[in-house]
Amino acid sequence: MIKTILFWLENSRLFSLPMTLLSWLVIFVYSLKEGGNIINGIAALIGISFAHLATNLFDDYIDYKNLTDNSQKCKCAYIKEGKASLNDVLKVVVIYCFIACLTGLFLFLRCGFPVIWLAVIGGIITLIYAKLSQKGMSEIAVGLAFGPLLFEGVYFVMTGNFSYTVLVMSLAVVMFTIGLMYVHTLLDFEGDLCAHKKTLVCRIGDKSKALKGVFIVYGLGYLFTVMLSFMLNNYLILLTLALIPLVFNMYNSLKTYTCGGDVKEFYFRLLKARNLMVYYSILLTVFLFIKS
Repeated sequence: MIKTILFWLENSRLFSLPMTLLSWLVIFVYSLKEGGNIINGIAALIGISFAHLATNLFDDYIDYKNLTDNSQKCKCAYIKEGKASLNDVLKVVVIYCFIACLTGLFLFLRCGFPVIWLAVIGGIITLIYAKLSQKGMSEIAVGLAFGPLLFEGVYFVMTGNFSYTVLVMSLAVVMFTIGLMYVHTLLDFEGDLCAHKKTLVCRIGDKSKALKGVFIVYGLGYLFTVMLSFMLNNYLILLTLALIPLVFNMYNSLKTYTCGGDVKEFYFRLLKARNLMVYYSILLTVFLFIKS
């Protein structure tokens, strides 16, 4: 039983959960400063995490049907090797969604009707993410789910309010999450092109031009960071700009990668983007806590 659970967690890309956990931590700490409810905040984390895992696994379910020989060696490997069938994948997706719905019901009973709308929007994004990804709209889906929806949702269930400041905070943090997703599609460029997926990078068509998009994504992240710093009169937040050299380091490493190569090389570059998001979120959380 434990081995089965670990198997599915691994193939649901458990390693990507820091993206959820750290985004949640930023708004959780800020909401506590505003007198937020701890139990509701933790319940929100559980629901968001299982919705995230469901999205990852359902993405595999859709992608497996369109795999090409040039796709990443690690992509849907557990299905290719016969360790799980598509029906198995779908069953686990349903289980994840059921757990997420239970937490949504719990929060609805405690916080009221707005939770239903937040859950419906989150559920729709979970179900259509794979299709949006194929049409070059994955960044928009991630931006909504891990930005305003996550931040305003957690803030609402903890404080009973929505906030413009929280909106700006969500945009600052989510640009680093979008950066992770954008880097992922850059690494998958050749395979996605062969599979006729219409990711944003594929729509740009030229990988060297698409690489420049890294600076646009993270540039917007830092723009919203500066705005947030002045809105909160918390100038410690500006110290996150010290991470900018990591953006250039990541950009240089992406220029030397070709899809379909060594899996270790793929993850080495992907983890650069993930780690940048981790460092930024931790620093922002600490600075929000210190100021409070």
